[in-house]
Amino acid sequence: MTLPKLNDYVVFVDNLDHPEGVTWGPDGHVYAGGEAGQIYCITLDGEVTEVGSTGGFILGLCLDAQANVYACDLNHKAVMRITPAGEVSTYSSGAPERKLAVPNYPVFDAQGNLYVSDSGDWKGNNGCLFRIRPGGSTGVLTSELSQFPNGLALSPDGAYLYVVLSNTASVVRAALDEDGGIGPPETVVELPKTVPDGLAFDALGNLYISCYTPDIVYRLSSGGDLQVVVEDWESTLIASPTNIAFAGADLSTLVVASLSRWHLAKAQLPVVGQPLHYPDLS
Repeated sequence: MTLPKLNDYVVFVDNLDHPEGVTWGPDGHVYAGGEAGQIYCITLDGEVTEVGSTGGFILGLCLDAQANVYACDLNHKAVMRITPAGEVSTYSSGAPERKLAVPNYPVFDAQGNLYVSDSGDWKGNNGCLFRIRPGGSTGVLTSELSQFPNGLALSPDGAYLYVVLSNTASVVRAALDEDGGIGPPETVVELPKTVPDGLAFDALGNLYISCYTPDIVYRLSSGGDLQVVVEDWESTLIASPTNIAFAGADLSTLVVASLSRWHLAKAQLPVVGQPLHYPDLS
C-alpha cells in the first residue's frame, strides 16, 4: 500500500485557534475545537462555521446521531454538550466519588456509552478512565491506566478499548466485558522518545497513532508492523499532530490537527477509515 507523501497533504482550513481535537460528524462535516472553547464545523472545502463556544478550552470531541458535540473542556473540568444550535450544557463533570480533572478525549461505543480519558498531571501518574452512561450517569472505569491516558479508540469489533499512555510512550488495550467491566491492560506498541496523543482505526484494522512530538503519524498494522504515515521535521504543515480523523463520504480522507499552528491538513489515503459510532441519545 502506497501512502501519500508529505507534499501530498494540503491545508484546507486555517486561522483556527490552535485546534487539538478533530473528528468527523454524522452530518458530513469535520469538527474541531479551539483554545477559547470554540466548536468549529468545517467542510472539506474549508468553509468554517463556529457552532458555539463553551468559553473554556477544548481538547478531544465526538458527536452523537443528532450532531450534538461532546467536548472535553480543560477549563470547565467537564464533558460539555453543544447542540447544533449552539446551546451549551454540562454532560458530565465526573463520578460522585471522583470528579473529572483533565478530561482529554471521548469516544462513543455502539450502545451510547461515552469513554473519557482523564489525563491527570503530566508525569503525576494520577490519571484514569471514566465511562458515562447514556443520560450522563458517570463512573470510574479504571484507575489502573494512570500514566497520562490520552487518545482513545474502540477496536472495530468493539471488544477492546485502545488507550494512549503519553507518559510511557505507548499504546495499550484492555478488553471490555458484557458486565461493564474492563480487563487488564496489554501493551500494543511502544514508541520510545515520542509523546503519542491520538488514535484512529482504518477499515482493515490498522491503527493510526498521531504524536504531539515529534511531528509524526504512525500506522500499526493488524500484524504488528509499524510504519510512518507522515512526518514533518520542519513542523510547519504537520505540526504537533494531536488528533486525527478519517473524513469524507467514503472516509478515505485523513484529517490532521496541528495544535502548535492554526490549521487542519488533509490527504487522500488508499484505505478507508473505520466508521465511528454516533448513538441516538434523544
